[in-house]
Amino acid sequence: MDFQKEYQKWLDSGVLTATEKAELEAIKDAPKEIESRFYGPLEFGTAGLRGTMAVGLHHMNLYVVRHATQAFADIICAEGDAAKEKGVAICMDCRNHGMEFAQAAAGVCAANGIKVRIFESLRPTPELSFAVRHYGCQAGINVTASHNPKEYNGYKVYWEDGAQLPPQHASAIAARLEEIDIFTGIKTMPYDEAVKAGMITVMGEETDEAFLQEVMAMVTDTTAIPSVADSFKLVYTPFHGCGHKLVPEALKRAGIKHLLCVPEQMVIDGNFPTVVSPNPENPEGFALAIELAKKNDVDFILGTDPDSDRVGIMVRDKDGEYKVMTGNQTGVVLLDYLLGAMGRTGKLPANPVALKTIVTTEMAKAVAESYGAKCYDTFTGFKFIAEKKNALEGSGEGKVVFSYEESYGYMLGDYVRDKDAVTASLLLTEMAAYYASKGMTVLEALQALYEKHGCYGEKTHNLVMPGLDGLADMAKLMKSLRETPPAAIGGVQVAQFKDYADGSVLDCATGAKTTMELSGSNVLRFELADGTSIIVRPSGTEPKIKVYILTKGADAAERDANVKKYSEWVETLKK
Repeated sequence: MDFQKEYQKWLDSGVLTATEKAELEAIKDAPKEIESRFYGPLEFGTAGLRGTMAVGLHHMNLYVVRHATQAFADIICAEGDAAKEKGVAICMDCRNHGMEFAQAAAGVCAANGIKVRIFESLRPTPELSFAVRHYGCQAGINVTASHNPKEYNGYKVYWEDGAQLPPQHASAIAARLEEIDIFTGIKTMPYDEAVKAGMITVMGEETDEAFLQEVMAMVTDTTAIPSVADSFKLVYTPFHGCGHKLVPEALKRAGIKHLLCVPEQMVIDGNFPTVVSPNPENPEGFALAIELAKKNDVDFILGTDPDSDRVGIMVRDKDGEYKVMTGNQTGVVLLDYLLGAMGRTGKLPANPVALKTIVTTEMAKAVAESYGAKCYDTFTGFKFIAEKKNALEGSGEGKVVFSYEESYGYMLGDYVRDKDAVTASLLLTEMAAYYASKGMTVLEALQALYEKHGCYGEKTHNLVMPGLDGLADMAKLMKSLRETPPAAIGGVQVAQFKDYADGSVLDCATGAKTTMELSGSNVLRFELADGTSIIVRPSGTEPKIKVYILTKGADAAERDANVKKYSEWVETLKK
């Protein structure tokens, strides 16, 4: 694409506001900046779009949102009149321009004859997935950038099962985007007109209540919270986002009496003024929560990200310090608790199944199998988890009781097909209350699992490669590792080399090649002689390569030494 020509096209379009035009004119003598904005469109992947907010083809703005929605509308219309009548559910998080983008998407759908159900204000991502299923919609659109920094916004698309768009539809949208002119190829109508015409229906508390009914039905042990309600306290923060309403409501309905919400972070604000990054994976974001917990003698802290699909926890240890539990650790201890509680209460189904992604701790399999449950791997992303759940349950092979990924995403129940921090927050609190009734913390419960199953350890490294050069560097690193895989890592032999692009498995000792079930994703896996797995993949939403270390030691010291040793090898990849 000729970026200068595209830049001029935007300037001459006649549709930009005076402010937008001034923003572009301000960079007229900065060719590198022009190139970064117009060298090509934001890539439409299976997770939709995500990028920083600015005027330009490679950023999130009204024109890019309308363009994507027109392509999506064409895919929906191709399904026929019934699909248009079933319509689209639309949601947004707390991001700047969130409502503006959501209403723009609604206007495009309405102009294409597609009925719309849009939330009156920001709502958790899992509630959008729920609404698609609950109202029998054909599709869903969510304006969100999840846990990204404040400069970002995004556009996620869902299909009729409530899961993120299947790859074939995402590819069809990407192809359609190449055919539609971003300015002249769009059908749209003013939002208020579409509401008056009956094309747009606004959703509110009635949908919240229907969703909460499903959430509350997920309580596993109804005695856990009431038994300690007089003494059990927790701190909660929504990081200025969508969890501010439904998470506290669910906890109170479950019987929590002492819920302390971080007041500064209960304020909805897309600038996230109290944190550098609104990501529960980053411990520094919990500073205010820890301060509140210390003042009130609290053992347990919950934090949900801005669109309330991820949740992180901190637990006070015996020395009074608040310790972060990783997504891997949280998922393992919750899986163990759920299987145990379901067994105790007679709720464990026949053929129980846990699902996890290929980059999530192998400890989950050990925990699941200890209860007679199976554990299956999927590619990273809850659309793949949803596909596997649908396939297993559709064939009668098993009933999925819990699904999770290492990046703080957990899915429970049958009413959503995406990460759900509302339900997960409820069940994590139930779990913490249960252990409190036994005189234990969640950290101590995790330690007991290590003693039972072995000392598993995980670490994720992010090799950030920004800008145009970064894309080339990412491709170069993946190509190098694929074509010349290391024979040893950290002094330990590579036993198997797996390439998820074609599903090939190479036995490094014999040279024998076989295939595995999963294929079709740009991911490499090195299985080492000591049982460690190292997985390398480009991020689907950010300019970085992610490297995952999954290891195990005879004790904590050996585990930590392994993590350190393999982390040193990862550092060499930056050179």
